[in-house]
Formats: sequence, structure tokens, C-alpha cells
Amino acid sequence: MKPLNYLSFTKILIVDDDSSLSKLVKRWLELADYKVFTVVSGEECLQSLSEILPSVVLLDFGLPGFDGISILQKIKNDNLNLPVIMMTADVSVGTIVSAMQSGADDYLGKPLDRMRLLTTVRNAVEKNKLSLRVRERANSNQSYETLIGESKPMKMLFKQLDNLSSSNITVSIIGASGTGKELVARAIHNTSNRKNAPFIALNCAAIPESLHESELLGFEKGTFTGASSRKQGKLELADGGTLFLDEVAEMSLSLQAKLLRVLQEKTFQRLGGTSDIHSDFRLITATHSDLANLVKQGKFREDLYFRIAVFELELPSLCERKDDIPILAQKFLNDFAENGKSLVLSEEALTALKNYSFPGNVRELQNVLHRATVVSQKGIIGAEDLPDRVFTANCPDSEEVFQTGSFSNSRNMEEIEKQAIEESIHRANGNFSEAIRRLGIGRATFYRKIKKYDIKI
Repeated sequence: MKPLNYLSFTKILIVDDDSSLSKLVKRWLELADYKVFTVVSGEECLQSLSEILPSVVLLDFGLPGFDGISILQKIKNDNLNLPVIMMTADVSVGTIVSAMQSGADDYLGKPLDRMRLLTTVRNAVEKNKLSLRVRERANSNQSYETLIGESKPMKMLFKQLDNLSSSNITVSIIGASGTGKELVARAIHNTSNRKNAPFIALNCAAIPESLHESELLGFEKGTFTGASSRKQGKLELADGGTLFLDEVAEMSLSLQAKLLRVLQEKTFQRLGGTSDIHSDFRLITATHSDLANLVKQGKFREDLYFRIAVFELELPSLCERKDDIPILAQKFLNDFAENGKSLVLSEEALTALKNYSFPGNVRELQNVLHRATVVSQKGIIGAEDLPDRVFTANCPDSEEVFQTGSFSNSRNMEEIEKQAIEESIHRANGNFSEAIRRLGIGRATFYRKIKKYDIKI
């Protein structure tokens, strides 16, 4: 008896009113160890989907009654991830474009070529299996508002956010670029008792420094050239809600002093105004910089630092939460999918992404996958669709900084780690944030290693 292989459990549904063609295709597929079912109309196809649960549907373009495109659209509406391969004698550009725009995963021209058929079906089966595995992983993930993750760092973050939800404490979010600082700030606001009030955000790095003051305080009509009407500032708009100051380290020292006064007295005046304005807001700040180090350098006010750093919330880098890459990647692929098509990662592509250092963190992962969906001509994103840099910079372990094969086994790993950290600090001219970025590790890990190796700073 011929041994069974994994394809023996894979079901294919053929939808074609040409019985002779269906018999031929069924025979080819059964010889390749697929389980094959045939129906002759679109109505039968829709009725049998829930009973057969096929991995792939081979659908004729020119069915009687409901045409192939209508059936395709109905299948995709109910079974977005089920691969559908259109079969058509009309291989004109218009027909193919119509099929692909309606969600077809591929097409086969009639008369069918056996090898082309088997290759196309095999690719579709593999895509379906990858999609199922991703959905299984996604079903097990935890989420918090718009944040998703099942890794230990994210579970710890979710617990901290739970604790913050019942408090009005001032929060300082620390994290590298691309780690989702604003998403975390919004999650804090949306789970607080201020959730029905405004969430007002100001990115201090996104606007010129000369506009910081007017954006924050607002101004009266005629205060300066171009001030044709009164404008409310972010402080005033945030009354009752949450004020989120992103990249707060970019704020000038003079404006830092004014912000400190607002935090102390809860009142301020618009530029050009004489009346005190009261505003009750919760302050959340964010930065990728080392504020404590900036205080030492005289670039950030110490009194303001202690005011805003009441509760410091450190976000993990993507390298520290590599277990979340599969579900994050699939979320982005679902966002990028067009016309009802489903997109999944091959195992090779997923492995490459999990090994990459991602200096740009989650935002870089999103950009890498957006590029891949443009480059790829298939529903499966392969390793060949990823940019070259993904294969040149490995992601270090969150506990061991440089565990790579490039170092001699005879050297002590702790000596290598200590040297790597010291060199990074030196090259960054003492800027810890830059040193951390170069090393590709989390801030907590960096400081733990500093203490462990007694590195002089």
C-alpha cells in the first residue's frame, strides 16, 4: 500500500459544468494525492463549501446562471482567506484583470496544462496552510486597545496599562522610534475615566521650535502678524481630557519653564492675553531620548523632569518581542490586502523577519511588508520579496547582546558584551540613547548590563 502523505488530507473543489474537463482535472489531482470534489454550478458550489471545507476552489469563469465572477465574490465575502483559482478559455487582459480585482488568487487558461495546474494548486494549498497557521497564532494573542502582542514584554506592558487605567498619574513613555508611543498614550486615555473627553496630541519634533509656544498656549487676535483670529492652544483644548506631548525633549528651555508653571498652577494665559485660563488635563509625555542624561547636560530642566517622570513606562523594542512578529506581520498584510485578496508570509520570510534587528521597530516592519506587497506578484510573501537589509543585520537576543558566530568561541561572552557596550557608548559620545540604538537592545537591558559589568559612566 502506498504510504499517505500530507496532501492526502487536502480537499480541492472543482466548479465547472464541463464534465469531461472536470473528470480529467480530478484524475490529475487525485494522482497527486488530493481529495477532489466536483460540482457543476455556482449554486452547488456555495451549498457545498461548508460541508466539504476545501483548501482550494477551482472555479470556471463561464458558469451558467450565476457567472464565475459573481460566485467568486460571494466566496470571498464569506471566506476571505479561501484561495480561488479561476479557469477560463478567455485569457484576454480584461478577463484576467476582472478576475484578479474580484479576489481571485490565480488563474488557469484553457485548455489546461497539467504541470501548470499542479504547480498553481500546490502554491494555493501552501498559502491556505500558512493562513490557517497565522490565524491560529492570532487567536491566541492578547490585545489591549489597538496594541497587540503575546510576548512576555507585551504582557508585562498590558499589566502596567491596567494599573494606570484607574489613575490620573502623569506618565512618561520611553521608547525608540517606531515602538508605538502614541498608540500606548491613546490606550491609557481610552481606558481612563477621561476617555469621553478629548485626547490632544502635540509632536514637538514635527513642528518648528518657533511654533511650540503658540501651539501649546494659543494666542489672541492680533498678537503677531498673521494672527487674524483667536486660537485655542493644546492646553486649553485638553481640558478634562489628556494632553500628549510627543518628543518632549525637543521643547526649548524657556517653554519648559512655562509648562512647569502650568503643571504647578493649572492655569496659563494665551499669547497676547491677560486672562488666566484654567485647564484640568492629564499629562502624558513621550521621548526616545535619555532625559536624565539631558538634565545632566543642562538641556532639560530637572524640576520639569521630576514632574513628568512620575511613572516611567518603557516600551520594548521589536527585537525584545520577536514572538509578536508573526501576528504583527499578518495584521499589516491584512491592512494592505486589496480587493478581498489574502496575503500571508512564507516560513522563510517569517524566519528572516524574526532574525532581523529592526532598528526602526514596528514602524519599519510595517514599511518592509508594504514594500513586499508591491514587489510580490503572489498571495504568499516570500523571502525574495523582502529588502536586502533584512538579511544583513541580525537581531540580538534581549538578554545577551552579541551572541553571533562572528566571535571566537574561546573568548568569554561577558567580556565581549562589556566591550561592545563600552565601544557603543564611546562612539555615541556618551549619548546613551544613541548607544542603545546602535546595540539594538532595550533601555532596561542596557542599564542592567551597565550595572552588571560595573561600566564607568
